[in-house]
Amino acid sequence: MGLRHCLILAFTFYYISHDAPHDTGSFYVFILATVQEANSYRKRAKSWCFLIKNSAMLPTTSPHSNGTLDSRDAARHTAGFKRYKYLRRLLHFKQMDFQFAIWQMLYLFTSPQRVYRNFHYRKQTKDQWARDDPAFLVLLGIWLCVSTIGFGLVLDMGVVETLKLLLWVVFVDCIGVGLLISTLMWFITNKYLLKQPSRNFDVEWGYAFDVHLNAFFPLLIILHFLQLFFINHFVKINLDWFMGYFVGNTTWLIAISYYLYITFLGYNALPFLKNTVVLLYPFALLVLVYILSLSLGWNFTQHLCSFYKYRVQ
Repeated sequence: MGLRHCLILAFTFYYISHDAPHDTGSFYVFILATVQEANSYRKRAKSWCFLIKNSAMLPTTSPHSNGTLDSRDAARHTAGFKRYKYLRRLLHFKQMDFQFAIWQMLYLFTSPQRVYRNFHYRKQTKDQWARDDPAFLVLLGIWLCVSTIGFGLVLDMGVVETLKLLLWVVFVDCIGVGLLISTLMWFITNKYLLKQPSRNFDVEWGYAFDVHLNAFFPLLIILHFLQLFFINHFVKINLDWFMGYFVGNTTWLIAISYYLYITFLGYNALPFLKNTVVLLYPFALLVLVYILSLSLGWNFTQHLCSFYKYRVQ
């Protein structure tokens, strides 16, 4: 018997045993109110179960440890253990929350602040800023494969050339460059942007990598997917046409602006960092290069296509 049925029986017994009006209409109203009350209790019970479940993930202390973690709990909160747990989940697709990862990808375009708000919740419940679910990385890899195959078709590449390009894009452009940028930002933020340098407050390397992945996804969709629909019309056919490199370079401006802004939001969300506004300074250089490219007739998308063809030769 479920919680709702137990509550209905209990309240019905209470209703009958007291001097309440026993007409049919009043009894039906009472039953309806009881069902609503049972639903309310059920929702509260779910919330309590969620809090209890997540509280088990928080760092615990023993009664005689003076607030410090014991050896077993401390091992569970080391960077090595978190990295091992993350990589292990890559082999278990059933444990990944792809629906939540898709939600994050959508909000990176419309409201990226909400994505980083979720990182705050993870810190409160699991004591880590970085993702513990690789579903976002898996979906990003799928988008990379699909968009790269599209580039191969648009550039008239063969199967072998497209496969080479795919390996380049995944292991060099995404993973290799991502590791480099994440390590650089991890070093800079911990070295120069901490309010009070401390071992208890520092930027996790995994979080720096997540910030890069968050910022890289809109850039990937804009440059590697949306451009495919007009690349033949504005880039490859009319190389010297102003509208061609205007559309192409504007696309690059929007994509890189997304990357810089989402990167700024990622580090600005950390309460122990200061002067994160300096991460917005590259915007001035970006606009300057954009204006210069239009004045000199540079076509960034055409250079990208030529570079991709050179890679797979």
